Amino acid sequence: MTEQPSPVKTSRDGAILTVTLDRPKANAIDLATSRIMGEAFREFRDDPDLRVAIVTGAGDRFFSPGWDLKAAADGDAVDGDYGIGGFGGLQELRDLNKPVIAAVNGIACGGGLELALSADMIIAAETATFALPEIRSGTVADAASIKLPKRIPYHIAMELLLTGRWFDAEEAHRWGLVNEILPADGLMDRARDLAGLIAFGPPLVHAAIKEIVRDAEDSRFQDAMNRITRRQLRTVDVLYSSEDQLEGARAFAEKRDPVWKGR
Repeated sequence: MTEQPSPVKTSRDGAILTVTLDRPKANAIDLATSRIMGEAFREFRDDPDLRVAIVTGAGDRFFSPGWDLKAAADGDAVDGDYGIGGFGGLQELRDLNKPVIAAVNGIACGGGLELALSADMIIAAETATFALPEIRSGTVADAASIKLPKRIPYHIAMELLLTGRWFDAEEAHRWGLVNEILPADGLMDRARDLAGLIAFGPPLVHAAIKEIVRDAEDSRFQDAMNRITRRQLRTVDVLYSSEDQLEGARAFAEKRDPVWKGR
């Protein structure tokens, strides 16, 4: 029996991990694929040599349409075992304190758009299109209903959720949903350049930023500040006691580039 190729490809380039959803024809995500993605992102989280991840789709037509409705028709339950990290392996992965870039190469709709929303930055090919069409099939875009109104103007988010209409990369950029629009053939080069720039930075600070942002999302300003100044967040406590904290000050005083060790 011929072994089926993995629907998720990973590649390492120094401190950068690229996770590519490669499941023809449309990169839809079934339960098995979601579990594989979760394992890939867990390894990224737990590997001290990896500092930044890029998530993208294979080909030039689809980033991902999200949930695989054909697999659902064949028995994949919508409330089944998505694996660690929940759907797509990313949006519910605990303690992921490393930056993730979504490089949206094509159609990103439904759960595919929710996967992109789970990243810290989104860059898109000029041919990319987006939608949350769940409402048309009588279901809810649950993660997007939580995240989208916090990322773009409320009334725009509600329009997209309540109508399921399509919008292009230019509109996504206008509302601040994507950071940059690139020619399709330059998307991954830009993703790697951006990842390289971030990977050169201090990993303990990246971790602290991500935990602070996550912790403060539903907190009052002063409560969040108190947790930071009292070193009640693990990543902040590690940072303030680290060699890297001292190295940053020394490098500034000595007028040289810092050498970050992540400790």
